[in-house]
Amino acid sequence: MPEKEERFYRYQHQSKADWLTFQTRYRETDLWIRSRKDLRQEALTAVLRYRRQLEQYIAASPQFLTSLAPLPEDSLAPPLARWMIEASRTAGVGPMASVAGAVAQSVARDLKLLTPALIIENGGDCYLDIQEEMTVGIYAGPDSPFSGRMALRFPAERFPLGVCTSSGTVGHSLSFGKADAVTVVSKDAALADAAATALGNMVQNPGHIKKALARAAQIPDIEGVLIIVKDKMGLWGDLEIIPL
Repeated sequence: MPEKEERFYRYQHQSKADWLTFQTRYRETDLWIRSRKDLRQEALTAVLRYRRQLEQYIAASPQFLTSLAPLPEDSLAPPLARWMIEASRTAGVGPMASVAGAVAQSVARDLKLLTPALIIENGGDCYLDIQEEMTVGIYAGPDSPFSGRMALRFPAERFPLGVCTSSGTVGHSLSFGKADAVTVVSKDAALADAAATALGNMVQNPGHIKKALARAAQIPDIEGVLIIVKDKMGLWGDLEIIPL
């Protein structure tokens, strides 16, 4: 599938005149960045730094890449890997379930030193550090009537914020569930990413939505969760839905 079709949601973003949009890619990492400044080189430098941390750690500890279950804490791991291990332990999944959110937020922290506001999207997982109201559209695949017709609205005071989505029917991410979209909101994007995977794994049919939302309420530092399965939807936490 051509890239523009595969990541079509990137091209539906409506940027204001004072925002710049650019892509940063290295191997599996593919970031779509909106910023007030052209930070292409700085973004690539940050991506390479965090990739190096993970690749060196995986070479020494291959289970970090392959485990689908939480791993024990490792004080010798680099900071990014320790963060991912902690987030995945909190959510109850393997550490790589948190990688997209963790990388997005790590790069954002570096770039925020150079620009007052930015948005980083990494495979559908977003980290937003801005000072204005923002709506985030929800895509739940072709089989859900909610897909592309609703969004989450966040007032300026909610940011910075991670908004991460897992799906068992859309995209290439590993999921053992059948949810069309599980979106998790948290200040911690690594945790949001890991929790979206964990909750998505629980949902095989619409009847499992309630149980997954009950589990979401038990995960510390999660601010809200939205689950969509075909024509059924469940919501928990501090979230505002608006029509598109």
